[in-house]
Amino acid sequence: MSETQVHQGLYGPVSDDIWQRAKKIKLLICDVDGVFSDGRIYLSNAGEELKAFHTRDGYGVRSILTSGIQVAVITGRKSAIVENRMTALGVSHIYQGVDDKLTPFKDLLSIYNVKPDEVAYIGDDMVDLPVMKEVGLAVCVADGHPFVKRHCQMITSINGGNGALRELTDLLLVSQDKFESAHGMSI
Repeated sequence: MSETQVHQGLYGPVSDDIWQRAKKIKLLICDVDGVFSDGRIYLSNAGEELKAFHTRDGYGVRSILTSGIQVAVITGRKSAIVENRMTALGVSHIYQGVDDKLTPFKDLLSIYNVKPDEVAYIGDDMVDLPVMKEVGLAVCVADGHPFVKRHCQMITSINGGNGALRELTDLLLVSQDKFESAHGMSI
């Protein structure tokens, strides 16, 4: 079974353009709310903020990290929950409370010594567009904003917070022939 058939059997067909872009990716940058989570924020009466993260996405992040693809996070909100979750997954570069996502994007290009076409970005809303327009593979989750979807090469078949990120990490691993040797953890 070919690599494209493996991924197609999991999530559906992928165009040759997306496949070729995925093969080049060395760095995945992720938004958080609407990607790692379903975008909802739960607030308790005591002011505590809660979010839910899917273990499949965590497994996918761990898998690509152990396969040589770097992961970073750029998010508009600032939350200890995000810091804790990303640190547990092994993500070393976590930018929170960011209005202009292009600035940390440029920092990450330098830190990881990668070119824009070697970067994938997954997001769900308008604040993600400036970076999406710069990267080699721009991805929007299935339930992302309709305008954002028009500016991406790929739209996941799965909603944010429900395994959409895993769909992308699987594509990166399969396209780079690392899928079966990847080692993740459901954390």
